[in-house]
Amino acid sequence: MAKNKTVLSFEEVSFGFGHNKPILSEVNFSVREGFKATIMGQNGAGKSTMLKLIDGEYEPTEGEIHVENGATIARSSQVMPRDKFELTVLEFFDSYLNSEDSSKKNKEKKIYDVEPRVKKILNTVNLETPLDKKICEFSGGQQARLLLASALIQEPDILLLDEPTNNLDKDGIDHLTKFLIDYTKTCLIISHDAEFLNKFTHGVLYLDIFTHKIEQYVGDYHKVVAEISVRIDKERKANLRRQRDIETRKDKVNFFAHKGGKMRNIAKKMKEEIAKDEDEMVDIRQEDKTIRDFVIPSQDFEDEDSANNGLLASGQIIEFKTVPVVKNHKLTNKKFEREIKKRQKLFISGPNGIGKSTLLNAIAHNEAKGAKITDGVTVGYYRQDFSNLNFEETVRESLEEMMKEDDDEKLYRTASQFLFTSEMLRNKVGTLSEGQKGLLMFARFVLQKPGLLILDEPTNHINFRHLPVIAKALDKYAGTMILVSHMPEFVEKIKFDEEINLGKL
Repeated sequence: MAKNKTVLSFEEVSFGFGHNKPILSEVNFSVREGFKATIMGQNGAGKSTMLKLIDGEYEPTEGEIHVENGATIARSSQVMPRDKFELTVLEFFDSYLNSEDSSKKNKEKKIYDVEPRVKKILNTVNLETPLDKKICEFSGGQQARLLLASALIQEPDILLLDEPTNNLDKDGIDHLTKFLIDYTKTCLIISHDAEFLNKFTHGVLYLDIFTHKIEQYVGDYHKVVAEISVRIDKERKANLRRQRDIETRKDKVNFFAHKGGKMRNIAKKMKEEIAKDEDEMVDIRQEDKTIRDFVIPSQDFEDEDSANNGLLASGQIIEFKTVPVVKNHKLTNKKFEREIKKRQKLFISGPNGIGKSTLLNAIAHNEAKGAKITDGVTVGYYRQDFSNLNFEETVRESLEEMMKEDDDEKLYRTASQFLFTSEMLRNKVGTLSEGQKGLLMFARFVLQKPGLLILDEPTNHINFRHLPVIAKALDKYAGTMILVSHMPEFVEKIKFDEEINLGKL
């Protein structure tokens, strides 16, 4: 393929999920070979949908998407397909390199050197594992790394990455960054990690959630974000000037309209000018719109009948005796004797694959052999893959099931706090972006009033603007909390009573 040739272009492309949920509207842009672009936009704007349009999973309702003849495409999905669960690691990667569909796309003969390529790409995502281990035996975070590696190993002409730093620790991010810096082909990346993006991207494709248009910017990530911020500020200031001018002229119109004669004609002309100016008002972008400060109420144990529950009356929420830890790919139980009481916060750390998500899931379902939640404690569980949400429910139904009584005003007020409009309440949970699902989880906690919050990587997919607000809410949460997070700048905003590093047990 010739250098600097256009490898991908959108021509008047429109797409949406029905009449009420437009994503793209007559979009035009082009990307040259070797260009590495960040796709920016508010949660729910349709960034992941764009990637699915590019790789052919979705078809545009109008317009055309052109991919350079012969260009191969690979996309890292966010959820492991269930038909891959019983495959070994080697079989998993072979399914991407040597599938019938892959052979047609890549126009290559069967690849025989799969094993050394797999080992090399696993190093890129900082994952060490036996190649005969089954996919279903990996944690959610490890499966996310495998999905990322499955796209990287194909070395496509167009590489599509959706939040690739989620579930990666610092070493993993460093490995991936080096890979992308050295990668000579085209990359389109969705990520909220500004420092990561600034090291290798050449520009931004900005998807506006309100106009459904895409604006293209060239330059390093920080400069482009600054440029967009300046533009937004200019638009706001121009709107304010127009609005002040319009209000002044409206006052004059009202004055002239009552004078009669020529004054009435002047008033009519001024009305026409005002209407024209109002039409030219720039829609103020809401990209920097952040969720408002919120409070997660904790379970009121004084209202509970604790007469028959001495443990709850004493303040004990969860008792640990042992915790499961994965070392050398084997699960072992390590001694950890602790009582976690009301209002205490526990941070669980350790390297990827050590068993953090497995532990949290077992605790949340009260199935951990060495950990017991006191009877009567209401548990709020943030699972990183959102599999504890019913994707077939509407957003409204998902919120309603957290409420003990019917209270429409409270439901709408809570939904609004997390940027869910009345229209969005009618959408199915499965149609939400991953970031919106994360916000839905926190809205549910506000209505649920849990006594114990269990949070597994709650920063994944969430717009970085919301993270300080969420950290503040968790720090002020008056109940008991157990948190796993790979983001140190988020964790340091929350005061923890205790930390357990599974890797050091």
